[in-house]
Amino acid sequence: MAENSDSGLQERHTLPSSYSVQGLMRVLTLNMPTSSRNIQILTSQNCMSEPSKVRRQRKYSEISALEYPKNSQVSSSEGGERVPNEGIEESLGLVGWAFQDEGVGGLLKVRVEDFRVEEVSRVPALDPKGRFTVARVTLTNWETNRFFNRLSKECGIARNRIFASGLKDKRAVTTQILVIDANIKKVESVDIPDSEIEVLGRTHQKVGMSDHDGNRFTITLRGCCHADGSPMDGKEALQRVNGIREGLANSLGADVFPNWIGPQRFGANRPVTPLVGMAVVEDDYESAVDIYLGMEGNKSNEETSKFRKLWRETKNPTACLEIIPGHLGYEREMLRHLEGNDGDWLGSFKTLPNSLQLLMVHSLQSLAFNHTISNRISNGLSLVEPEIGDIVAPTKGNGRIDVSKMALVSHNNLERCKRNCRLGRLSVTGPLPGSELSVAHGKPGEAETKAIEKTGLESVNWRVKSIPRLSTSGTRRALSVPFTDFTVEEATDIPESSETSMKWQGSPAEGDRWHPEGASLRLSFTLPPGTYATVLMREFMRSPLDHY
Repeated sequence: MAENSDSGLQERHTLPSSYSVQGLMRVLTLNMPTSSRNIQILTSQNCMSEPSKVRRQRKYSEISALEYPKNSQVSSSEGGERVPNEGIEESLGLVGWAFQDEGVGGLLKVRVEDFRVEEVSRVPALDPKGRFTVARVTLTNWETNRFFNRLSKECGIARNRIFASGLKDKRAVTTQILVIDANIKKVESVDIPDSEIEVLGRTHQKVGMSDHDGNRFTITLRGCCHADGSPMDGKEALQRVNGIREGLANSLGADVFPNWIGPQRFGANRPVTPLVGMAVVEDDYESAVDIYLGMEGNKSNEETSKFRKLWRETKNPTACLEIIPGHLGYEREMLRHLEGNDGDWLGSFKTLPNSLQLLMVHSLQSLAFNHTISNRISNGLSLVEPEIGDIVAPTKGNGRIDVSKMALVSHNNLERCKRNCRLGRLSVTGPLPGSELSVAHGKPGEAETKAIEKTGLESVNWRVKSIPRLSTSGTRRALSVPFTDFTVEEATDIPESSETSMKWQGSPAEGDRWHPEGASLRLSFTLPPGTYATVLMREFMRSPLDHY
């Protein structure tokens, strides 16, 4: 679809259901009635010859016609509907367990201080004559991109002159190394609320994404309970966590867990990124902006719900800017661009931070990867021991894989690959699809192909014409990953003066898995870069996605 708007805009986008979490589930063609499963809603070979406008009209019409699964655990959506938790999990490919257990339930991030992340990284070589300033920054309840925007303004520099090796959790206390292309005295003078900036010196070196060695997590889990909702005491919760750890060791190896891509990659409460990502790889920025502004979520307040509804109904940037909540900074910039540049959807989309633009495409790749893990588990294929047709890669010291040295497992090297996988020297991999990705063969290949087809990605060419830097040739990711330095202990109760999450301030709702009188546990562990702590916590908790 062209960047410029025309009088047919509102006719092309008349189905608000396509902006909802339910819409995501429908778009991914999961949990459908049997008669609907043959519909290819996303890009597919049988519709590529249709004009984009016609195809999108038909797509949204098909979305609105589908049903939801019944008798599922549910959570509230901002539109007043009830969203099936199991449906969201299946849509994101987060289905199946390497070790079966009830888990301990509970909630994460009841307090901001309950989730702590410290980057494990080397400080760049310091030199008083260096161009860049090196700082160790600790943030409390800051979304990383928003903090970088604020810091760049305080330093009087462009956002792209701040370098970091990773994006951290928002509702957390996080510590990481930043390299800032600004005068050291300017950085020292910065005073931003809920942040601590320790200037370490100057350097000639930048840092890039995933340059760190890992992340050390200290996480407090609160409200442990049984599957029936009754509170679980500390002794039983500790025993169950240690039992799950032992069960994972028996299934996958000592201190190894499935390397799912966590729900925050998609937006746990508003999984918008895969839908926006699909619009981006189709070069359809009208839909990308439209969906990002209008898609409903699960836990929005009334003013956010009102804003998104107004956008869906009017597509009027000026009217939406009058009521947009203060915390929706990215949406505000998109609307301001549209207000001054009518119909420039590409320009509006590009107001998002580059890292967030890339995340949209990565989320599509992540869907295929997660569904590959799910397919392997359901088909009885190991995540750690290779079969003929698998693709393996050397494992580096920090737990990441060397994708430049991957090998196909054959009859000739099968036993050698199995032995090296057991020793932790090799890892079995799954696909993050792109324009040049090789898919495994045999049964592993069938699991990967099924995942790509199930997520509607088989016909995507992954070349983004309007923003070439978002194009991807694809890569692969380890199906399992180690965790180290693991400890677990009972945690203290919440101090009376502490600010707690809205969920904790209320009472358990239908489908929730926590109890205010349940035990609290503190878990600490270290993970490789690019690995999700919430995924490991999910192995221990087995709670619905909106509990993480």
